[in-house]
Amino acid sequence: MSARQPAPPLGADNGGIEQPFIDHLIELRDRLLRMVVAIAIIFVGLFPFANNLYTWIAKPIRAQLPEGATMIATQVASPFLTPFKLALVVAVFIAMPYILYQLWAFIAPGLYRHEKRLAVPLLASSIVLFYLGMVFAYFVVFPLVFGFFTSVTPEGVQQMPDIAFYLEFILKLFFAFGIAFEIPIATILLVAAGVTTPAALRQKRPYVIVGVFIAGMLLTPPDVISQTLLAIPMWLLYELGILFSRVFQQDTRAKMPAELDASDDSPAAESREPASPSGSGPAQIVVGHEIDSGDINDPERFRPLTDDEMEAELDAIEADELRAHQDSTDTGGINADGSIGSGAGSITATAALLQQANQRRAEGNLVAARHLLYRVLEDGNIDQRRVARNILSDLDS
Repeated sequence: MSARQPAPPLGADNGGIEQPFIDHLIELRDRLLRMVVAIAIIFVGLFPFANNLYTWIAKPIRAQLPEGATMIATQVASPFLTPFKLALVVAVFIAMPYILYQLWAFIAPGLYRHEKRLAVPLLASSIVLFYLGMVFAYFVVFPLVFGFFTSVTPEGVQQMPDIAFYLEFILKLFFAFGIAFEIPIATILLVAAGVTTPAALRQKRPYVIVGVFIAGMLLTPPDVISQTLLAIPMWLLYELGILFSRVFQQDTRAKMPAELDASDDSPAAESREPASPSGSGPAQIVVGHEIDSGDINDPERFRPLTDDEMEAELDAIEADELRAHQDSTDTGGINADGSIGSGAGSITATAALLQQANQRRAEGNLVAARHLLYRVLEDGNIDQRRVARNILSDLDS
């Protein structure tokens, strides 16, 4: 049996039981309510300390103000609403891991096993990196930015920042640096989805350097210090993302054969197990080469097919489909598992997926091809997985 049991699309048939669209909306509503309740509970606990929170968050600018200068409130309700808003935002930031967990729990049933294995560490890393971006902004950027603003104050002008404008200013910086620190996650996701490769990312380095300075100019206040303090970390994080994506890609290539071999005890694999040339028993066949049973644990036994061997495998699968179609025309039979025909020549939905994936690869739609190939790797028999594995290897090369 296949190891993957993805959730069906909304409204799709699941074992004869239709999943109503309203059930998904009810689940989404329940999880949104849990998010709101979590934020409300944290906010209730923080609100009595709202003024203390604002005092702490205002330390970077108060430390740079001239002696005797203070912050002011230019609106009537600002002394209440500004700490109130700060407490609410802090509650959302604190509850963010729980909020993301609820979102993950909602979409996880519809993901494939390899997608779950990728998403969990990336989700945890994205939370940590977002918090690190905020910490970097508070302890590194704020002192330098506010010190610069204070030093360029014209003579005769007393600097007295408004508390509401100050809060709006720092929240923009917190958000900008939190998002900027997500660059490694975005890089790994792009490589994992097949949109780009580490080599292509390295070639685009000059354009990225210009782009991060433009982004720093747009996301930060109009001063060169904050722009540079955002652009340089973004560039370094981009380089870090390239490094991690290379490690991730190599790790994926190393693990894929072992994981697929571990799932070769499925009924589909057993039904397609080829006989050895001597007829003494099944031979352990690896991508394009035969090995004896004693080599089953050899980590080097994965060898890519040549182009001719790949075409031969695909032609063999297509011949099976044609033979199965002819059998179904003669017998009019459709098997219980959805296959057509009988015996070794039965055509399955997985074989059709493999053909579609190969067609998508020929069209240049690599993302769609990868998605189809992953489905073949988890559902197909040993021959289909062998071909899918080699197509993926060809896409990664």
